[in-house]
Amino acid sequence: MTPPLPLRLHLMIAFLVAVAGALAGAVLGVALSGHLLSLAFAGAGGLGAGTWALLSRRQIVGFFEELLRPAREVPRPADGEGEALADNLVAGLCMYQAAVFPLEPGGVSSAEITARRTVAYRLSAYEGLPRRIRVSAAAALEAIDQGQDEAEAAQAMSDLGLAVYDHRNSR
Repeated sequence: MTPPLPLRLHLMIAFLVAVAGALAGAVLGVALSGHLLSLAFAGAGGLGAGTWALLSRRQIVGFFEELLRPAREVPRPADGEGEALADNLVAGLCMYQAAVFPLEPGGVSSAEITARRTVAYRLSAYEGLPRRIRVSAAAALEAIDQGQDEAEAAQAMSDLGLAVYDHRNSR
């Protein structure tokens, strides 16, 4: 059975560090005195470097495990980041609602409505949001997309705001 890749990488690094320490000790021993001192320095350098490499095993293996983690694993956002994502979602959907139900008829162009709709859909589809907030956002988008009943859209936006508030307080 072969050991996992991070462990093999650590063993290779430990071997190279020990060999480099032994070579450095040998060169230093030859430069200072002669062949006998060179052997002693090589042994001490190799032993010291090898000991350091083995003692740092946990950090090196952890580094390589993190480095080699699959890219498709989406990390959960931190508490503050999740709240910011939810707040941005609510703001984006409010902008879309304001474009669909303007204060003055004809006050918003169709290009602006399309742009705000695109942003709202992109914000609501982000994987870092909790499922309950994404479901509430989908309901709000459906109510706004119908564009007929402003009260229904306002109620859906209110439900979204409550879902964000409940999620914030559940942590």
